[in-house]
Amino acid sequence: MGAARIDHVVVPGTFDPVTLGHMDVISRTRKLFPRVTVAVAASVNKRGRGTAFTLEERVEMLRQALAEEGLSDVEVLPFTGLLVDFCHGIGALGVVKGLRAMTDFEYELQQADLNCHMAPDIESVFVMSNPKYGYVSSSIVREISSMGSDVSSLVPPCVNQRLREHYCA
Repeated sequence: MGAARIDHVVVPGTFDPVTLGHMDVISRTRKLFPRVTVAVAASVNKRGRGTAFTLEERVEMLRQALAEEGLSDVEVLPFTGLLVDFCHGIGALGVVKGLRAMTDFEYELQQADLNCHMAPDIESVFVMSNPKYGYVSSSIVREISSMGSDVSSLVPPCVNQRLREHYCA
């Protein structure tokens, strides 16, 4: 008997802010799976600091960016707690993560192994970054934007506007 088809996956992240690299992974994931939910993590203590944007702002920016790209069928939901619990709660049987470099792989493999231990019914899928976005990260975008430089080639237009408002206000 064959394995069950995965019809619903989650693309989790902090998305502080969403970048064109994130958008590429979400778009490509949508081509692979019929139902995609982007899970925006609260991550109040990510790497010992808070986020630049509130959870509500990050959810709204993602919804707007996805709508502008014609991906309004991708659901965006905030979450706190364990990712596997979130997946079980919405009926998703897969987690999709984008990988840019070997350092991403090492971290994400460790997370995937832990998730498998806690919830063996949830599969982990890795999508390689498009090389043109391999150097793009939310932290780089925030740093460049906070110094008043242009990040319009790294983020969706609606996010670029929010960054200018956030750092130039």
